[in-house]
Amino acid sequence: MHITRRKALQLLAATAPALALRRSLAATLPIASGQFQGTRESLAAYRIPAWFADAKFGIWSHWGPQSGVEDGDWYARNMYIQGSPQYNYHVETYGHPSKVGYKDLVPQFKAARWDPEHLMDLYVKAGAKYFFSMGVHHDNYDMWNSKYQPRWNAKAIGPKRDIVGEWKIAARKRGLRFGVSEHLSNSFDWLAPAHTSDSTGPLAGVSYDGVLPAYKDLYHDYSGEPANFAKTAEAMGRVAPDWWKQQYFNRVKDLVDQHQPDLLYTDGGIPFDEYGLSLVANLYNLSAAKHNGKVEAIYQSKTGSDCEHGTCSLDRERGVLDDISPVPWQTDTCIGGWHYKRGIKYKTAKKVIDLMVDIVSKNGNLLLNFPLPNSGELDFEEMVTLNGITAWMAVNSEGIYATRPWKIYGEGPSTKAVVRSNGKEFDPNEGKKPDLTAKDIRFTTKGETLYAFVQGWPEGQAVIAALGSSSPQHPAKITSASMLGYDGQLKFTQDADALRVTLAGNRPPTADIGVTLKLTTA
Repeated sequence: MHITRRKALQLLAATAPALALRRSLAATLPIASGQFQGTRESLAAYRIPAWFADAKFGIWSHWGPQSGVEDGDWYARNMYIQGSPQYNYHVETYGHPSKVGYKDLVPQFKAARWDPEHLMDLYVKAGAKYFFSMGVHHDNYDMWNSKYQPRWNAKAIGPKRDIVGEWKIAARKRGLRFGVSEHLSNSFDWLAPAHTSDSTGPLAGVSYDGVLPAYKDLYHDYSGEPANFAKTAEAMGRVAPDWWKQQYFNRVKDLVDQHQPDLLYTDGGIPFDEYGLSLVANLYNLSAAKHNGKVEAIYQSKTGSDCEHGTCSLDRERGVLDDISPVPWQTDTCIGGWHYKRGIKYKTAKKVIDLMVDIVSKNGNLLLNFPLPNSGELDFEEMVTLNGITAWMAVNSEGIYATRPWKIYGEGPSTKAVVRSNGKEFDPNEGKKPDLTAKDIRFTTKGETLYAFVQGWPEGQAVIAALGSSSPQHPAKITSASMLGYDGQLKFTQDADALRVTLAGNRPPTADIGVTLKLTTA
């Protein structure tokens, strides 16, 4: 479409007042002083710090009052959706949501056996280099001693402990980087079902407890919204009045100011224009002040366009890239559901390690959630998975930490599988990826050393076509081959069509998960 010069000037004139208003708002939102302002132009100068590309593996505690119910994700919303499994469970267990609502479940979240020091020891032993605490979920409950949500926070009601603060102390004591996640920007819309009612049955038309004025600080105040707002609001819609956007800004800034995280994750893209951009600038300016002018902090967005020109790091929820990224990125996923659910089947250690080596080979990091129940203790099956990860990492982590991608990320049957994108920002494709086998190889490098992850135990020899002397990758000459966890050199030949490494008789205990060949090059 051709646009004349006059039309272009008219469009600029029409948008100028809005741009001026947004710049004015960014200038008035109170943030820490420093090089960054709450504009995309300013934040484009940001670059991801090197420590993140070295860390590779983090563990997340996606935990709160919804976990206390122990019936899975999005309970605080779904308990108000008539006919949903969680609505049915709620009615059977607690009563009808017009009489017993989420406000009545929050005090039952006790964390009675939660020991952050013990858990952090387990996570460090498993190889985590950073740790995330839930800051606030869509349920509008803050997991710290919140200045702007004084009634519904973990210090005031429920555990009556500053969960974020105690996690931070435990993580930093052990040298881990510390992150917080915020999901608050969606809360105004997400809790809308609490303002509705059953449409059928004996209590049809009887409002749920979300409409009670005494609890608008939890369920939100819809008095200024259209009459049908609660029925039409989309869960992740982010349609909210300016007063709510200001409250969002105040609360997330309070979280960051109090706990000075190294990472701040938002569930979606940067929200609410200048409100969100100013929070990113505040995070970076605080970090620079702490680190002699160097920004060590990272903001994580799930929207690719946010991070195309600096600004932030891309996070892909339950998603894995198809190839090597030129900049570090992250997959966040869970061994089960995001919030604890009794009886759920967890990912095996094999599945987690398959994901990890694939992600790291593509210049990414893995952030893995272990969902805690009401008690705050890992259950038996979670410990099985965690112990399996721990055993494998104890042998093979040299090929994970502080590595960078090779010329290609890998080879094998899994690299030929076509997993079609859904075309959306949120594309949870990890479950569509085939399981890795002994024929699947992933590569990382560290200086002149090349690591080849063989995701199973091959019979007799590991055969790696990409390292053949005549392969399209033109690999360097291999001068020695060893296997992490095995004391000694391995026999090998580097032929035109492949590198062949003999492994017979050297099977380590974690071989069924995968082994790592350490190859030196000329």
